[in-house]
This record gives sequence, structure tokens and C-alpha cells, in this order.
Amino acid sequence: MSSGIIAIMIGVSTFLGALGLWALLWGLRSGQFDDQNKFLEGAKFDGEDELNDAINLEKRKKEIKKKKEQKGYAPPG
Repeated sequence: MSSGIIAIMIGVSTFLGALGLWALLWGLRSGQFDDQNKFLEGAKFDGEDELNDAINLEKRKKEIKKKKEQKGYAPPG
């Protein structure tokens, strides 16, 4: 193969890799991988203690997020 074809193949593969990385990051930031129904389906079979633990965990996450926002850190999305 000539060096010109190899250069084109490297350029195209780099472009496709960058496009794939961009799509993955976009999906993460926009919440495409968040499964809201997974928690709801799992909650049907949990006991009261497990549900209270989950609620407390969500409250702690919100508190941490508020503290970070007060310090000037703004998470994406």
C-alpha cells in the first residue's frame, strides 16, 4: 500500500474514534444511560429498611451537590 492510502486510513479512523468519544460523552452528560425504571422496579421487592436507606442516600447526594454548588463548582447538565 502507498503511504497516501495509509495516511487516509489513519485520518478516517481517528475521525471515527473522536466521533465515537464525542457520542459517548454526550450520552453521559445528557443522561442517556440513566435507567429510571431500574430503581422503581427494584423497589417493588425491597423491604422498608432498604427503601429508607435509598432515600437517605439520595438526600446525602443532594446535600453534597448543594455544597459543591455553594463552593462554586457547577456540575455539567
